[in-house]
Amino acid sequence: MEKIMTSRKFNHYTTRAMREADSAPLVITNRGKPAHVLLSYDDYRQLAGRPKSALDVLMQIDSSDAADIELEIPPRSQAQRRNADLGE
Repeated sequence: MEKIMTSRKFNHYTTRAMREADSAPLVITNRGKPAHVLLSYDDYRQLAGRPKSALDVLMQIDSSDAADIELEIPPRSQAQRRNADLGE
């Protein structure tokens, strides 16, 4: 069950708030309305899950959906290329 603490109390009792957040999420209110939630790092990691790399995201795409993706690659500009100086 979540606990509630006002932002004013949070400012005065930060250590107590961190101890309370170890056992359950702590809702911090501002002017009577929920504004923030303090929770342990382990709880955060469980909620957030493992960060995904671009490769992980691409690997999750259904192959039938991927076949429908049209990729338009414009030709490369020659304007900024310099000729290679091979010292000859």
